[in-house]
Amino acid sequence: MAHMPESRPYHHGDLRAALLESAERTLREKGVGSLSLRELARDVGVSHAAPGRHFRDKQALLNALALAGYDRLARTLDGADDPALPLEPRLSALARAYLGFATDNAELLELMYARKHEPEATEQMAAGIDRTVGGLARVIADAQQRGEIVERDPERLTFIVGATVHGLASFTANSMIDAPTALDMIDEAVHHLLHGLTPR
Repeated sequence: MAHMPESRPYHHGDLRAALLESAERTLREKGVGSLSLRELARDVGVSHAAPGRHFRDKQALLNALALAGYDRLARTLDGADDPALPLEPRLSALARAYLGFATDNAELLELMYARKHEPEATEQMAAGIDRTVGGLARVIADAQQRGEIVERDPERLTFIVGATVHGLASFTANSMIDAPTALDMIDEAVHHLLHGLTPR
C-alpha cells in the first residue's frame, strides 16, 4: 500500500486563510507567475480540488490576495493617522506608514495596483481603493477645510501627494535607495511638497 504524504495541518475552517498565506509567501519568494491552485493545495496539504471551494480559478485567487493587501494597507494607514495633527506631521506619519508597507510588501503592492485595472475586479477593488487612496483624499479635503493648503481640485492634489510618496517607495523597492535613507527623507519630502523649493 502506497504511503500517503503527510498533510500540513491547518485549523478546520481556515483553509481559505491558509491558501492566501501560502499564496502570499509564493508571491514574495517566486513571483506571481509561480502561483497555481494545484501547487498551493500541495503546499497546504489538501487535495488539488479543495481550493476550488474558495477560489474558482487563479484570477479569483489574485483578486482575493489584492483585496487582503488593500485591507492590510488600510489598517496600517488608519493606525498611523492622527486627524488632530497639523497637515505636515500628519502627512509625514502617513507617508512613513505607506513606505514601510511598500518596502515589506513590494510584490503584493504591485499586484494590488495591477488588479485594480482588471475589468472583472473593478467592483471588488473599489472599496479597498477607497479605504487607501480615498483615505488620503479625505486628508487633503480636511486640510483644505482648515485652510492649510490651496483650494484646488482635491483629486488632483491627492494624486500629486500620492505620486511623491509612492515614488519614494518605488525607488526603495527598485534598490535605487535603501529603506533607512528613504524613511529619513520623508519629513524633507513632505516639507518641500507643501512649501516648495523656492528660497524664502
